Amino acid sequence: MNEGKLVPIQNLIYEIRGQKVMLDSDLAELYEVETFNLNKAVKRNAKRFPADFMFQLSKKEWENLIFQNGISSSQHGGRRSMPYAFTEHGVSMLSSVLKSQKAIDINIQIMRAFIQLRNIVISNENLYEQITDLRKLLMLYIETNDKRVDDIIIALNNLIEKPRETKRIGFRKED
Repeated sequence: MNEGKLVPIQNLIYEIRGQKVMLDSDLAELYEVETFNLNKAVKRNAKRFPADFMFQLSKKEWENLIFQNGISSSQHGGRRSMPYAFTEHGVSMLSSVLKSQKAIDINIQIMRAFIQLRNIVISNENLYEQITDLRKLLMLYIETNDKRVDDIIIALNNLIEKPRETKRIGFRKED
């Protein structure tokens, strides 16, 4: 799999229970195995998949995922049981359970996709902090210079206004 495949893999990473996860059916498709066989291999090695590596979605979570992400339930084969979600660590552990070269190659690409997503999140957090700092500085500047800015605006407005006609006092020289 080449670098161009990172975007489709990233589209298969969902946020559920506050964690970035991939579904068993999507992983099975990437590994080119049946979802049933992937889950069977995981169940044979259950000790390798604690709750922070893999969990089963509730019916409500599955329905929300379908609704929010436009996932077709037929795309995932009309499931009889709720899907399993694998965290980044769970996906990494799959490489020790599925030993084919395809599984190894796909796992490398998936790990790169997780890393790329993490980097995007970190850079966005830094950008948010920078914008927040700039906003604070701007508000401080406005607060301390507000009176000066008001005085300048008043002076400019006075210059722009037509001068009022004044009544001349005194004698006028006749032409």
